[in-house]
Amino acid sequence: MEPGEAFVYTFNLKSVYFGRRTNRAKRAVDLLRSLVSRHTKVPPEAIKIMDEVNNYIWSRGIQRPPRRVKVLVRVVKDEEGNVKAVVMLANKKMKPGKVELKTS
Repeated sequence: MEPGEAFVYTFNLKSVYFGRRTNRAKRAVDLLRSLVSRHTKVPPEAIKIMDEVNNYIWSRGIQRPPRRVKVLVRVVKDEEGNVKAVVMLANKKMKPGKVELKTS
């Protein structure tokens, strides 16, 4: 992805249900970070997961995170020239794929 682009992804998080029950939500956040890194070609430490996504994953507790999450991923370039990815919750009406964001 090029800086300035935004995509809507629906990530499947059901693989975190295999294994221990006691830290599934943390593993779901880590899995989301690695999936976004793979799709955007941004290093995992340069991905910013917004609080709304984190709260959505943790909303049902540590043992029962959601099986799917629909997110809007926006790639931005900061002042130093580093590329970062910002992960936000997507609206229900957004279709998966490239999104044109209006800058007003």
